[in-house]
Amino acid sequence: MSTAILTGQPVPGSSIEADLRSLGFDIRTATDAADAETLLAAVPGDQRVAVVDTRFVGHTHALRLGLTDPRFPLAAVPGAVTAQPAGRQALTRAMARENSTSGGTALAVDSLADRIVTALDADGGEVHRPELGSLVAVVPADPQARNEARQAVGAVDDEAVRLKSAVKARDGFFTTFCISPYSRYLARWCARRGLTPNQVTTASLITALIAAGCAATGTRGGYIAAGLLLLFSFVLDCTDGQLARYSLQYSTLGAWLDATFDRAKEYAYYAGLALGAARSGDDVWALALGAMVLQTCRHVVDFSFNEANHDATANTSPTAALSGKLDSVGWTVWVRRMIVLPIGERWAMIAVLTAATTPRITFYVLLVGCAFAATYTTAGRVLRSLTRKARRTDRAAQALADLADSGPLAAALARFLPGAARPTAALSAAAGAVLVTLGAWMWGPSWWVVLMAGAYVLLSAEAVARPLKGALDWLVPPVFRAAEYGLVLILAAKADVNGALPAAFGLVAAVAYHHYDTVYRIRGNAGAPPAWLVRAVGGQEGRTLLVAVLAAALTARQFTVALTVLAVAIALVVIAESVRFWVAAHRAGAPSVHDEGEPA
Repeated sequence: MSTAILTGQPVPGSSIEADLRSLGFDIRTATDAADAETLLAAVPGDQRVAVVDTRFVGHTHALRLGLTDPRFPLAAVPGAVTAQPAGRQALTRAMARENSTSGGTALAVDSLADRIVTALDADGGEVHRPELGSLVAVVPADPQARNEARQAVGAVDDEAVRLKSAVKARDGFFTTFCISPYSRYLARWCARRGLTPNQVTTASLITALIAAGCAATGTRGGYIAAGLLLLFSFVLDCTDGQLARYSLQYSTLGAWLDATFDRAKEYAYYAGLALGAARSGDDVWALALGAMVLQTCRHVVDFSFNEANHDATANTSPTAALSGKLDSVGWTVWVRRMIVLPIGERWAMIAVLTAATTPRITFYVLLVGCAFAATYTTAGRVLRSLTRKARRTDRAAQALADLADSGPLAAALARFLPGAARPTAALSAAAGAVLVTLGAWMWGPSWWVVLMAGAYVLLSAEAVARPLKGALDWLVPPVFRAAEYGLVLILAAKADVNGALPAAFGLVAAVAYHHYDTVYRIRGNAGAPPAWLVRAVGGQEGRTLLVAVLAAALTARQFTVALTVLAVAIALVVIAESVRFWVAAHRAGAPSVHDEGEPA
């Protein structure tokens, strides 16, 4: 239960109490500032509390945005301020200051809630103020102003604004024009029936898994059903975020489930297509694994670049300025968003190709499209990095080091590589990646590849021996991903026995889960996975060397079994620790990370 403390002179005909009760608040009324302070002290410390001026006039959704968003310890709109448990001390101090200043008496004109917000700002408190747009939230000073405010409230459709703001502010063309126009109404339908975003997210996952199962049948009817179900899964995937924004049901667990399930759905569907093709006598497991490797590396490029630059100083470049000019022209915005194949365009393409063609054609088109998108985005970011005069922060360097996923071998070798920082990290990582993947391509499972893997370990250690603050050091994590995943793909393909590529698919999926989980922890300001977990799964260089040794030392069938065992072991460890961490974070009330909708 949340508590709202009403302050100021009551206003006949005001709906403020009913509005607050509809938002889940229990109402307490204070006669003056001293009484408000007493009532505030009586509210249990583990509950949300709000201080609201009784003269408030505005939309209910303005109050909802200002007083119920779970992501912010302190938040306010004109005439109302709220604090979650994490912000209670700051609110209590501000209230005490205002009570002392006013001598404990109510002021006829000033709003106590607004004066508390001013005091919070003076104390350095971070008070969230939602963008209200056309929504009204005011404390009128006289009857005429109150009448004008009520007319302004009546002129704006509260529900229409709420529906519009449920849609993400920046999205792809397909999502914006083909999904969101009706999925927002599905989100409202879910909200009115008490469904939660996590339930919709789970429904989307189940639907995608059923789609993968249909694709695995290898029949034309199964492919058509798979394509339709994949599209419906994407509709639900949009709906869960819109439901979270519509009802402000944000949570740490929900953010993690949404991000994790997106990857699980897409890669499970790749596996379903590969199984379906196998039923028809067409082995496309190498294409399925290649698509997963390429897509994962694309994501790591995005994550690494953003982490390296989001808090960099002097972060400007001519390339960025050109990008801003292009975004000022309407049609170029949509073209630029479409050619990078975001999830909406990508899933729509996969669904249509599944229903109309074959898995092999689907993967060929997917690989070509993703390769072009990866080249376009990576080239643009390299140009930005080379032309901007940005200084990397220690936080950015640590985030890149965590994304690199270096294990005990690299850490031990790095101790023998002293010296000042020098801009060779990306070159060392790239040289090692070329050596190990080219060696695997030329010699297949052999001790020559083990030698190349040993050189890769040395170069990996050199790459991370110093803080990753160079202009192109954000390339180190995606290069490591390409080297590790690419080696597994090539050696499994060279083994040339049934089951090797599916086993490799499972291993890369398990390791990719670990890497995605690292990303989501960093984005949620929760830090990297614990050091014991990185050591337990060997680090990226340790796993690369291990796979090379297993390929050289074992027969092809034994190698397949070893890949399967390794995949199961890594999956059990990383998923168990991931679930433990995120459930604990959810129970502890850690802040969530969600994309915002359009300003209300």
